Amino acid sequence: MTDGQGNLGRLLIVDDETQIVRALTPALSAAGFVVSTAESGEAALAVLAGEGAEVVILDLGLPDMDGKDVIQRIREWSEAPIIVLSARDLESEKIAALDLGADDFVNKPVGVGELLARIRAAMRGRERRFSAQPRFKFGDLEINFPARRVMIQGEEVRLTPREYQLLRILAGHAGQVVTHKQIITAVWGADSNADAQFVRVLMAQLRQKLETDPSSPEILVTEPGIGYRLHCDD
Repeated sequence: MTDGQGNLGRLLIVDDETQIVRALTPALSAAGFVVSTAESGEAALAVLAGEGAEVVILDLGLPDMDGKDVIQRIREWSEAPIIVLSARDLESEKIAALDLGADDFVNKPVGVGELLARIRAAMRGRERRFSAQPRFKFGDLEINFPARRVMIQGEEVRLTPREYQLLRILAGHAGQVVTHKQIITAVWGADSNADAQFVRVLMAQLRQKLETDPSSPEILVTEPGIGYRLHCDD
């Protein structure tokens, strides 16, 4: 792992080709990123769960799993831009990676200048997604994401970090079912021993703070055997 005094946040390179990592790391560090590296899919998921990353540069040919599986795993709980950097040039591979949630697909070899331009474009796209909805509001519930503030009927509600993470992932998928696994990964991390019971306990705590009648929730709805859904009209 290589750290620098960057100001653009952390960038994760997932590639088992040492020469590629050695070529990219100095240039990306000089551009202002703190660069982390991982040589396998599991290592990449561990870094993301622990340190996080603003951008992921991902090779598809990893020693422990296919890069497309890594994309799918990441997208269960993270919106970090993913740029696939791969020697695979089949159109079907590109389509599959993009359909699974990759933001861009670049063939090896690539110039550092082009890669940086694609990174900037992916980050702008992510900023647009988040800035488009800095607040979430449904009924008496309002969430200010930039300020990490949660309001019920205009009164601020104090949440623990894990309660906020649970609410955030549900609000980020408002109206959609979020599985126990997705919640565990987002709140406790990919390598956690937490199970569905941990989620149920945390949900009970959150409902006590947000629901008028926690025993008959109207905002945080249970999807039996699957997970939870933040109810909204839109």
